[in-house]
Formats: sequence, structure tokens, C-alpha cells
Amino acid sequence: MSHSDPNCIFCKIAKGEIPSRKVYEDDDVFAFHDINPWAPIHFLLIPKQHLISMAHVDESHAPLLGRMMALVPKLAQQEGCRPYPDGGFRLVTNTGADGGQEVRHLHFHVIGGPRPWLKG
Repeated sequence: MSHSDPNCIFCKIAKGEIPSRKVYEDDDVFAFHDINPWAPIHFLLIPKQHLISMAHVDESHAPLLGRMMALVPKLAQQEGCRPYPDGGFRLVTNTGADGGQEVRHLHFHVIGGPRPWLKG
């Protein structure tokens, strides 16, 4: 997918213009470790296409988002999350100002480890 925003930090990370600790990459998706992790395992999964938020998703995005959701458990386990049901992970997407979204590029936080949500 070629649509990007030259001013978007996540677009720059996906293009390799800003360094990151890469977790995964393919033609459409990029995953990298969060620079301010809330838990022992905390990475972000983004579409390479500049998609502002979940509020901007429509039916045309279903194949991409389906692929991203299918990657989450695989990448979570790859990064050290214990398997379900004793282990697991948290998947968080903030949307808009009221939802706490800080970067205007759709991203999914994958957070794992023992009770990471107790931090915030």
C-alpha cells in the first residue's frame, strides 16, 4: 500500500526513516516495540498505509485488518507472551482525542506479561 503521510511518525518508522526495534514486516503491515512500554511485552502493529484511526475504517479495509488481527496472537507468542488460556495479551486501540489516541495513524498496542494493565 503506497499511501503515506510525510509528516506522520509511524509512516516514517514503517519506511525505515526513523529507527525502531522491528518485530515484523510485510508489504502492508509493520510491527515494532513501543518506546515507552507498559509491560515486558509491548509492541505496536500498524498498517503501512496511512489510515488515521478506527473511525476512518470502512469495508474496504476488512482484508487488511483481518490479516492484522490474525497476526496478533502469532506475534504476541513470538515476542514472549505465554499461550492462552494461562497466558495471553491485551490488544488496545485508541481512537480520537477522547479515546486517548496520540499518533494519528491507526495502531494496535499488543501488551503482554503478568498483569500489565495494572500500570495504567
